[in-house]
Amino acid sequence: MQKPTLKDYFLLHFIVLIWGFTAILGDKRLISLNPLVLVFYRTLITSIALGIWFVWIKKTFQVPTKDLLKILGTGGIIAVHWLLFFGASRVSNISVCLVGLATTTLWTSLLEPMFYKRKFRTFQIVLGLITFAGIFQVFSSEFHYANGFLLGMLSALAGALFSVLNSKFVKKYDQFTITFYEMVGAFISVAIFLGFYQLATPEPFDVVPVGTEWLWISILSLICTVYAYPMGVKLMKKFSVFAVNLTVNLEPVYGILLAFLIFGEKEKMSVNFYIGAGVILLAVFSYPILISLSASRKKKMGAKEKEDEPFIKISEPTIAEQ
Repeated sequence: MQKPTLKDYFLLHFIVLIWGFTAILGDKRLISLNPLVLVFYRTLITSIALGIWFVWIKKTFQVPTKDLLKILGTGGIIAVHWLLFFGASRVSNISVCLVGLATTTLWTSLLEPMFYKRKFRTFQIVLGLITFAGIFQVFSSEFHYANGFLLGMLSALAGALFSVLNSKFVKKYDQFTITFYEMVGAFISVAIFLGFYQLATPEPFDVVPVGTEWLWISILSLICTVYAYPMGVKLMKKFSVFAVNLTVNLEPVYGILLAFLIFGEKEKMSVNFYIGAGVILLAVFSYPILISLSASRKKKMGAKEKEDEPFIKISEPTIAEQ
């Protein structure tokens, strides 16, 4: 692994800052479109951009049908994640949405043992209880934003689910191939949802961006998705997974700060809300640290067991010795 430079550290935080900016770009004060329409254009533009890039670098699109269907299906989960995410900010505000999203680490810690058939660790249960204590605090202080917070948490659950599924795909395919087909799958899913929604909703709604909405959607698609994702993958060659995950946990923090700077008093919440958010973020930051400490402890125990083995070991003679 290459040693990261100061420039790499700044770039890593810049990428996380971009991800934190997505909630702001999806806010109705910048883009008034229905979340379904917003995600429709985001996935469409991203798919086209990645497809053009694949053709430009002459990268193969070939993936076995069985795996292709799985990756496309995971794209559908990403679509649900984004729909819930933008929906959360619409029915509440950006701060509430991002605090709900901060529970992604909790959901991941619960889903991973199920998918990989691992035992639950004690500290995972403890952190889960701490997180829910923070959630209760947020609910009690800002109950009128309960719907937005619940949608944010469900968005986090969907995000954790596709992250766990992606951890299996990356063993076979590179990140760019996975991203392209997941974006295609997300686009197909949203297009179907949008068709049914139009049939079920008697009142007409705008389906074409106007004015500066095209600019914000383009930034959301090209910078926050097409640019930020590959750069994040590139930085993983220089940083440990622990360092990357710890920094990514700053996404809701950056997002809330940006929202307050841009929209001012409209994003200001009660003191109890920030106490609850702080408890949730404490659990989020503690998780990768405890994972790292647990791994180090196992490594030391393994080394100690090796040292305790007898120096003289009787073994069967090899073919050369016989």
